[in-house]
Amino acid sequence: MRVTGVVRAVRRVAPADRVVVPVIVLLVVVANLVGAGVVTLLLLGVTTSDSTTARLVTAVSGAGYLLLAVPVGTVWGLRRQRRTNAWLWSGREPTPEEALIALRLPADVARIVAVVWAVGAVGIGVVAASVYPQPLVGLRTGLSVVLGGVVTAGVTHLLVARAGRHVTARALAAHPPEVPRTLSVRRRLLLTWGLTSGVPMVGLVLLVLDPTGTGTPGRFTALFLPGVSLVVGLLATLLVARSVGTPLVVLRRAVQRVGEGETDVRVQVDDAGEIGLLQTGVNSMAAGLAERERMRDLFGRHVGADVAARALENGVELGGETRTVAALFVDVSGSTTLAEQVGPQEMVGLLNRFFAVVVDAVSAEGGLVNKFEGDAALCVFGAPAALPDAAGSALRAARAVCAAVAEAGEVDVGVGVAWGDVVAGQVGAASRLEYTVIGDAVNTAARLTELAKDHPGRVVASDAALAAADPAERRWWSRGEDVVLRGRSEPTRTWVAA
Repeated sequence: MRVTGVVRAVRRVAPADRVVVPVIVLLVVVANLVGAGVVTLLLLGVTTSDSTTARLVTAVSGAGYLLLAVPVGTVWGLRRQRRTNAWLWSGREPTPEEALIALRLPADVARIVAVVWAVGAVGIGVVAASVYPQPLVGLRTGLSVVLGGVVTAGVTHLLVARAGRHVTARALAAHPPEVPRTLSVRRRLLLTWGLTSGVPMVGLVLLVLDPTGTGTPGRFTALFLPGVSLVVGLLATLLVARSVGTPLVVLRRAVQRVGEGETDVRVQVDDAGEIGLLQTGVNSMAAGLAERERMRDLFGRHVGADVAARALENGVELGGETRTVAALFVDVSGSTTLAEQVGPQEMVGLLNRFFAVVVDAVSAEGGLVNKFEGDAALCVFGAPAALPDAAGSALRAARAVCAAVAEAGEVDVGVGVAWGDVVAGQVGAASRLEYTVIGDAVNTAARLTELAKDHPGRVVASDAALAAADPAERRWWSRGEDVVLRGRSEPTRTWVAA
């Protein structure tokens, strides 16, 4: 039949703000015609010897009431939703009260339809009781109109809910509800059962228990009432399946994308019931994960990816552990004079470019840029993550930094590399701490940096660092002087880049 085509049309329609109301009015008229058809079929079984005139009078009364009730119900509905129409036409966001009214749109329209049909059931039932020889026919007529009203109100709710999803989405976007504002999934399914099974079965019972005394329905009625049941049932089932199935498919895809790491996923909240709360929950989950990833990224940028991963895995506590590491200290030579020459803004840009070179070289060898100190940087190899050749990695990184800085030609530096035991861990207070390394290797690297500024290769390493490195690294280095570093009493054997 044509019902599938109607559902597809409704499915594709996403009415613009200014045509939502006309579309809804049209759908309500269609639903009323469906209900009128159901009532007509239920009344076809009324046959008495004097039923022709009575049928005519009842039919005319029903048609006249329908012609009067449809425009009255339409005006009534427009008045109840006039505030919704106002903000839709103006293009502005609704107020909280206006959003709540808009979310009640399907229920309001269905309620109006139900009232109109209830009044019609009483009126047409009285007319039928008056014109038929057997007054009990009026009871059957009234019950038939009630059943038609149930069908009409139910189909109206489903159609309006589908056509008004655009309005629902805008209202929910402006003011998300904390509790469901429409039929739950369970009630939608019960409504579908009523339209597909409840009403047709009650109608057949009424035909069998005919107060007119015929006792059995006519062939035409017996065939076409189930046909109407199939048509209305198909329409209702498709609408409910669409209202539940489509959002769940979208949610499944969204959750799958979030699981793949796309934290910027958002789904449109276009349901005022439990599914809408689920859509809001998925959006909140994605936003929370995005914020967590942003904080993780910022944390990693401040303390280093390895330190951040370790803190997130094991928690944060004060204290440290003894580790044998290679410390690399790099400092800009003549930075005070340079700052006076280029100005503070240009100096900041120059230092950022210099530090980018340091970070790239150190990260390439698996090291950690532990901290920036003005125009200097302390880098660590072997903590918090162990390295198979920490000393060799530090020496290679030192040579790479000097080569890159020399190629850029913007600053002059000194680089010192030392090897030894340090305490690595969280230092500070419970409310403010940082990961750092403290020990002789760090002090030695800083002292060697001062020597490196006066050496042509601009990098000096301790003998302990060369001894701990892979032997293949030695070919890049030559013996330097034995020097007594500041604060020391014994000389330190040094190596310089060849």
